Amino acid sequence: MNTKNNKRRRESVEKIEKAFVNLYQEKEINEISVSDICKMTGLNRSTFYANFLDIYDLAEKVKERLENDFSEVFIEPNYTDGALKFFEHIKDNQLFYKTYFKLCYDIKTTVFVYDDKRARRDFENKNIKYHIEFFRSGLNAIIKLWLEGGCKESPSEMAEILKQEYKGRR
Repeated sequence: MNTKNNKRRRESVEKIEKAFVNLYQEKEINEISVSDICKMTGLNRSTFYANFLDIYDLAEKVKERLENDFSEVFIEPNYTDGALKFFEHIKDNQLFYKTYFKLCYDIKTTVFVYDDKRARRDFENKNIKYHIEFFRSGLNAIIKLWLEGGCKESPSEMAEILKQEYKGRR
């Protein structure tokens, strides 16, 4: 029976998502067809349509899965460990993050990466919404640059770069 969380269905969805991510590195989203994905995975069109409405629904679900996986990485709200985990997760999932950014999404800064309490203290709650947006945009730019360079710096080096951005803010 094809229930929502059975192993076979999960494996099929994973194959479809991986095929999409790989195809999306070579083609634009409007150039990817369900047939392309079925050929790559060896799955039937009915399997695709049992899980997704179309390619755009697949793209949205890939985005949601990445965001869910990303949020699960952060269990302890320790800034340094959180930043390290953050960059380790990105390095381990480079292809998915490249796809995420290519789909024109930006990572929403979480409490575990963005030190809200420190920012409020350092900026005395003045114009905090602008600082948050500045930090979020800068973080996304750093991640994109790191991915474009093939993640040559280690996750710990990247965590240190992020940490340095908070030094001397008083």
